[in-house]
Amino acid sequence: MKNPNPEENQLNIELPEEIAEGAYVNLALIAHSPSEFVMDFIRILPGIPKGKVKSRIVMTPDHVQRLLMALQENIQRYEEAFGPIAKDLDNPGFQFPMNYNGPIGEA
Repeated sequence: MKNPNPEENQLNIELPEEIAEGAYVNLALIAHSPSEFVMDFIRILPGIPKGKVKSRIVMTPDHVQRLLMALQENIQRYEEAFGPIAKDLDNPGFQFPMNYNGPIGEA
């Protein structure tokens, strides 16, 4: 049976200005327990051995599964539009470069 009032199925989402700016991250660490996944999104900078967690997201396993499916779908759409994403992860010796493979600057 169709809902006679489609407005009842709409979801109103507020995006506060400070969150709308986003936060650049270049590392994610993921841990899990039987009941939840914890994802820390971190920014590391060249020459600085200490990263900063910019956001921590805690989700249930079923929501993480939905997120994974949404990411897979969006990666497929991205690659159809822009070509394959380079996969450094194919390199078994890959390590995140602490200096971005360049010289360390001095002031």
